[in-house]
Amino acid sequence: MLTISRMKAILTPTLSAFTFQLPKTTHLALLTSKSFPCNPNPTTTLLPLYPTTLSSTCSIHLIQSRDVHMEPATLPPEFPGEIHVIVGPMFAGKTTTLLRRIQSESSNGRSVAIIKSNKDTRYGLDSIVTHDGAKLPCLALPDLSSFRQKFGLDAYDKLDVIGIDEAQFFEDLYDFCREAADNDGKTVIVAGLDGDYLRRSFGSVLDIIPLADSVTKLTSRCELCGKRAIFTLRKTEEAQTELIGGADVYMPVCRKHYVSGQVVMEAARTVLESQNVKCVSYA
Repeated sequence: MLTISRMKAILTPTLSAFTFQLPKTTHLALLTSKSFPCNPNPTTTLLPLYPTTLSSTCSIHLIQSRDVHMEPATLPPEFPGEIHVIVGPMFAGKTTTLLRRIQSESSNGRSVAIIKSNKDTRYGLDSIVTHDGAKLPCLALPDLSSFRQKFGLDAYDKLDVIGIDEAQFFEDLYDFCREAADNDGKTVIVAGLDGDYLRRSFGSVLDIIPLADSVTKLTSRCELCGKRAIFTLRKTEEAQTELIGGADVYMPVCRKHYVSGQVVMEAARTVLESQNVKCVSYA
């Protein structure tokens, strides 16, 4: 007859009898409803997906139903991009600052490219030129969405830095900068007017400030008093927003002379309009 202690040993096995260890590379076999009668949905086949390590001795697979579609995640670029914005009135040195940044990036061994609007033909279409004569070759385009195709897909993939001058003329500025920096890992340096001659937002330049890593606001010198100039005053009577010109059309001014200058320009327009009316009446 078995003793009570031996009977307990037979009926109650020790915990070590159920202890096991799986190597890290072990994968569970395909799990089906036949393997698990408790499966609430016997028509569903369960498949192992991504391994999740629970401890240093055991690695199992999460279970996912076959009928669930899993979209692959879009991985961010290995090196995240950047967006830097340079704004200010005319004659503030925006293009000069852009060229310096581009030349600095090139000196550091990074591949660079410059884009400008084909609307600006003052110094030709194949170069970006500052008011003091410095220049670099560029690509003149009607919009930024065509840049990748024009530049070449392979060349674009190898590109590190993109400079954009006269950015206020590009309607697709926001989408291009976001795509280039967020998805393509490019450093984008943007230079343009933040306001027009009426001190209103010009193009999409201000729209990309929420995307920017840095924003540089440049100033000029007032042409009338020599103080700090933050606005652009139009000298001519044309009223359209886009009017490309240089010192013959615009001048940088301080707040005082912008306000007084606008009064003078409005008075001049009134006089000119009245003279035109008289000329028509005499005709």
